Amino acid sequence: MDQSYDGLRSFLAQCEELGELRTITGADWNLEIGALTESTSELIPEPPALLFDKIKGYPEGYRVLSLAMASRVRTALALRLPTDMPTMGLVREAATRVKNAPSVPPNEVESGPVMQNIMRDNEVDLFKFPSLHAHRPDGGRYIGTGDTLINRDPDSGFVNMGTYRMQIHDKNLLGLWQSPGQQGRLIAERYWKKGEACPVVITFGGDPLLLMASYTKFAWGVSELEGAGGILGHPVDVIKGPLTGLPIPAHAEIAIEGEIPPPELESHEEGPFGEWTGYFAGGTVGTGENQPVIRVKAIYHRDNPILLNMAPQWPGAPHHGIRFEGGIMWDQLEAAGVPGITGVYVHNAFCAVVAIEQRYAGHAKQAGMAALSCSVAARNGRFIVVVDEDIDPSNMKEVWWAMTSRVDPATDIQTVDNCWASPLDPRMPPDLSKNGPHVNSRAIFYAVRPWEWRDEFPMVNRIDPDQREAMIEKYKSILPFPS
Repeated sequence: MDQSYDGLRSFLAQCEELGELRTITGADWNLEIGALTESTSELIPEPPALLFDKIKGYPEGYRVLSLAMASRVRTALALRLPTDMPTMGLVREAATRVKNAPSVPPNEVESGPVMQNIMRDNEVDLFKFPSLHAHRPDGGRYIGTGDTLINRDPDSGFVNMGTYRMQIHDKNLLGLWQSPGQQGRLIAERYWKKGEACPVVITFGGDPLLLMASYTKFAWGVSELEGAGGILGHPVDVIKGPLTGLPIPAHAEIAIEGEIPPPELESHEEGPFGEWTGYFAGGTVGTGENQPVIRVKAIYHRDNPILLNMAPQWPGAPHHGIRFEGGIMWDQLEAAGVPGITGVYVHNAFCAVVAIEQRYAGHAKQAGMAALSCSVAARNGRFIVVVDEDIDPSNMKEVWWAMTSRVDPATDIQTVDNCWASPLDPRMPPDLSKNGPHVNSRAIFYAVRPWEWRDEFPMVNRIDPDQREAMIEKYKSILPFPS
């Protein structure tokens, strides 16, 4: 491994060098950090990363990082891509890198920075870290937002990584929310059916690339740890967990070992918690049931540890500068045989946009139905928008223009029923949220020029891209054009 590699710390050093990081001292973990994080993301285009230190009630060095990847530049840094790449190029290249990365198994080492401090048994205290109470109605403090849960399938030996919310119930007890069908929960359920607790390792803070791999939908059996090693260009150093035998990323900021007992043996009221939908959803309030817990048996952490805050905010204040899932959908559409794809962008889990160069009657419908079936949009989706190649799918101004000027509501909106969803869907009726089935409907907007008379569609009234670029270059010293 490159000796200069230091996980999150290497990433932050690059952010600081590029002017992408701001340090804030004296903020309160109780509501203030959450409110400032959301305000910064909502009101500042390409917001800086925020590193909080000297947090109220905590010693200097116990830090929280917010908005780690809320700019295009920092997303590129996390993916080890050039920081000057345009949005759609970054989306495409990120997916290509994920798709073509070789599988590089992790490298087991004896120790690493995460083992600088060890708490076992009665020493375990989750309140040692400045976990946030991010939203006023939250049911408590959540340490599990920018986290990675690692568990191993007891039958195949497949090691999975996933990101799930975790509430602190006590100094050695965490609450856990996992939507039905998520791989980490499927693995846990296999232990529970045998009457056994599911062993887990969980990290809180570390290389953003590992977090991105953790929350991205990979196929069952595909190792996120091995894929991350392929993108990094070297194996991820891991330590064999002394209690679980599971891999602990050696450069994580904070890690725990523990177990998830069968919920019928031990569970706890969980939430409420503000979710990525922009609403309070899931947990005990959403399902009417207590949720699984994690018994924490050991905590390991680096000196001056950094918690990664990814407490969800409403979609208008995103944590992500670029959502590279669009590139994955792009690959999946082409693999399904859909030609002429010129761009794909996932704006949030409810809306994806596909741009095509129409080549035949029915091409737009083929693209829309295929997009609906892709793994990126298969769960929790709501809208698929198909646009022409002159529309930038990442630019909602252009997408909205196409939707309002090229869609005839009577003929160009298609609905599909009984699609895969989750209890987090705020539009799901309460009885389905609690009892299932967890399904919803989707709409496909065909915001393209009608194939039959596309050549007679009115001409667009916009300056050409070459004119725009010329004006930006000529007047960028006078006007604050985005880079």
